Amino acid sequence: MHSKKIIQELFEKGSSFYLYPFKIVYISNPYDNDQSLPQFLVSVSKKKFKKAVDRNKIKRRIKEAYRLNKHSLEHEEATTKSLCLGLIYTGKEIHEYKLIESKVKKLIARLVELNSEVSE
Repeated sequence: MHSKKIIQELFEKGSSFYLYPFKIVYISNPYDNDQSLPQFLVSVSKKKFKKAVDRNKIKRRIKEAYRLNKHSLEHEEATTKSLCLGLIYTGKEIHEYKLIESKVKKLIARLVELNSEVSE
């Protein structure tokens, strides 16, 4: 996600839920530009992780877990196509990839469930 407008609107008007170690903020994209997948943003606190190496390690793990599991969102294309998604890492330590991947799977399932409720 690159648009400052969309990012600002995501944090101002978006809905959110917690799934440790993440806070998930989501909104349907008002500037729908026929994306095939939801737009995606990852944030890791500089206050909690002073070293850029640590922040980048966490971001890489989250992005890889999302990349491998985004197919669940592709199947729900009609409801999640114009979704903007922000993942904020709220954990205080660097978690193993297995934990991050399992949480990403759960949050994707929850997003699909929330969007199917909204579309009905």
